[in-house]
Amino acid sequence: MTHLSDRALLVQLNISQWTARKLDKKATKAVSDINGAGYDVGGYHKKLLPMSDSLANIHTMTGSIRQEFLTNTLPWGLNNTHMLPTANYLNFMTTFRKRKSEWEQVVAKFLMDYPSLQTSAQRFLGKLYNPEDYPDVRDLRSKFSMELVVLPVPTADFRVQLADEELDSIKADLQRKVEENSGIAMRDAWQRLYDRVKHMVERLSKIDDPKSRFHESTLEHVTELCKLLPRLNIMDDPNLEAMRYEVEAKLAGLSGDAVKNDPVLRQSKIDEAQDIMARMGAFMGV
Repeated sequence: MTHLSDRALLVQLNISQWTARKLDKKATKAVSDINGAGYDVGGYHKKLLPMSDSLANIHTMTGSIRQEFLTNTLPWGLNNTHMLPTANYLNFMTTFRKRKSEWEQVVAKFLMDYPSLQTSAQRFLGKLYNPEDYPDVRDLRSKFSMELVVLPVPTADFRVQLADEELDSIKADLQRKVEENSGIAMRDAWQRLYDRVKHMVERLSKIDDPKSRFHESTLEHVTELCKLLPRLNIMDDPNLEAMRYEVEAKLAGLSGDAVKNDPVLRQSKIDEAQDIMARMGAFMGV
């Protein structure tokens, strides 16, 4: 019998970064006094490094890495903990290590630029500039870190000295929690496929609407998910695989120009997608 612990790992992505934003109490009080407002109705948060592309690049890359992490993992039911199927481990880790290295290079460039950025900030901020807001570059380095923690999925293999009745209770509770979280993960996989197909229907249905814009990425995302889902199907759900295969066969790989310029083709794909959604809904209870 194959256990979930053989099919997946638990992972936590921990990223810290300096925001370069600070509440200016003096400026907040000045704004409150000018408008006759209470001091606690709002706050003036200043950007310590305005016009800094170096720091903005770090924040943008951080957001991209977080999204890639969420795309390639499944929810586990605990805050900040996700499930990484072993079938997707090598693909994800290869990309993650490359992205982490790129992130660290961008951080290194920012730290090298930091003295000049602080000088520029003094010019942009004027009287709002306060040198005490800026950490020393050696302290600033410690504010940036990225770590991926990998843990095993818990099992009921306990070797502790407890009464049999108490140990059985713990094992039963753990088994229930693992099954519950496995269900959450699989529902997420189903929902991703359903949402992609639904979004595709919505966008194809509005192609002729001058107020609506159709993006090629709508079709590309369907194709990408169809390639990823087999590695996320931790329970080898045959129904999910059948739906994924049908989506891939009928809806993936479409050309944006083709669906834009061929109303007959477009409507046939809308009809096929809606039929798939209806049958998916029966499995999902929607």
